[in-house]
Amino acid sequence: MAQERSLPSVVERMWGREPVTRRGPRPRLDLATITAAAIEIADAEGLAGVSMAGVASRVGVAATALYRYVGSKEDLLTIMADSAAPLPPEPGGMSWRVYLALWTRAHRDVLLDHPWLLSVGRLVPPLGPRRLLWLDRALAALDGTGLDDGEKINVASALTGYALTDAALVHSVGGGDPQLEEAGIAGAADYGEVLAGVLDPETYPALSAAMRSGALRGAEGWVDDDDFRFGLDLLLDGVETLIGRRAARAAHRPEPGGRAGGRGGVAGAVP
Repeated sequence: MAQERSLPSVVERMWGREPVTRRGPRPRLDLATITAAAIEIADAEGLAGVSMAGVASRVGVAATALYRYVGSKEDLLTIMADSAAPLPPEPGGMSWRVYLALWTRAHRDVLLDHPWLLSVGRLVPPLGPRRLLWLDRALAALDGTGLDDGEKINVASALTGYALTDAALVHSVGGGDPQLEEAGIAGAADYGEVLAGVLDPETYPALSAAMRSGALRGAEGWVDDDDFRFGLDLLLDGVETLIGRRAARAAHRPEPGGRAGGRGGVAGAVP
């Protein structure tokens, strides 16, 4: 007999699946209003500024009243992480590659617009309606490519991880590091010059040669959009190669009745 599974109460709330009681006075608030207020605080002050008391003050209720809608600050952060994302871009007839490039950039931009998400977001499968909508659109873009469902999810996971890593890098270096500032290192070019002076060519032959050749020279600051596109193209080139491999396998598949090798999809972590 299959085990019954129930979603955490905060997730049930996000999907609007909690039972509604008709008793008592009509609630003055709703979850969307509370979440929007919390996101405004996080955008302005960071996560340190988000407290149940602060959110309650912003929406004009006592802190104790807020617990009728949100069980804890942890629950509030979970809802915020899902609600902060806008609706995903729609494929609209775009090729899978064009759409996924747009999807990944949009994903990265959400994290840059709300840098506190880098601290809230946990690398767990999404359960909220907004994050699952993003996943759905990525999978839909890969329809007709010959990839199985597990492979499609792995593609979305890889692109999500890239967006997350790039956004974290942009945010961390953009905030300034006291040690780097004290050393007069204001960007990648300065960093390359420092490394070229300290790396021992015998211990670090490849890296030393790259820094001495000026691999980071010419960079403005730490971040360059060309670098983001370069990494994204590497990933999409890999997806394109996989799609081509699947097409070649399909072309050589035996006729019905013959023996064909199975295609196993590996489901990985979801964005």
